[in-house]
Amino acid sequence: MFFYDAHTHTFSLEKNTFSIVNTYPDSTNFSNPFSIGIHPWFINQNKIDEELLIIQEKLKLENCFAIGECGLDKIIKTDFELQKEVFKKQVHLSEKYQKPLIIHCVKAHQEIIEIKKEINPNQIWILHGFNKNLQIAESLLKNGIILSFGEEIINNKKLQEVVSKIPISSILVETDTSELAIEKFYEKISEVKNINLKDLQTEIKQNFKNIFKK
Repeated sequence: MFFYDAHTHTFSLEKNTFSIVNTYPDSTNFSNPFSIGIHPWFINQNKIDEELLIIQEKLKLENCFAIGECGLDKIIKTDFELQKEVFKKQVHLSEKYQKPLIIHCVKAHQEIIEIKKEINPNQIWILHGFNKNLQIAESLLKNGIILSFGEEIINNKKLQEVVSKIPISSILVETDTSELAIEKFYEKISEVKNINLKDLQTEIKQNFKNIFKK
């Protein structure tokens, strides 16, 4: 049975893992399944239009599964209004090319929800690396945002509580920048949700198919 990795910065050589590799407009390798976006950390006001054109071209490729990661981050110096502007432009590309959106969010969950309500997109939004409390999780789920879990699920008891209480249909799994095998995260989630590992793999596979439609 396959493991599905919804967001990673390193392509897996494991034959039993399907990974979506995060790339940027200046990346050079698009041979593997990938997502592409302008991360808020790397917004360059002088290159936004140029990078959006590159993203548009890459979104047309068959092995492009999503746009992102993109999003909002309140602890960086980049002007927050500029972040929102760049994020919204990528939301519109998500809609135009019918690709799900992979979101980076730091201390801006309410703003993400507000933008989703404002634009009312058809494409699915995925908040990657979710590590907040149940209240925030439920607020995001209520607004149709899928949650992707990574390495923090291993030792974060509060996050394990979140996972235990939300539906499997709203869950994806990712390695992000972790060096651990994604199997470890699946095993912990199966333990937390008291579900057989193979059954969990089947559920996540179905989520992956429903979201990425590949």
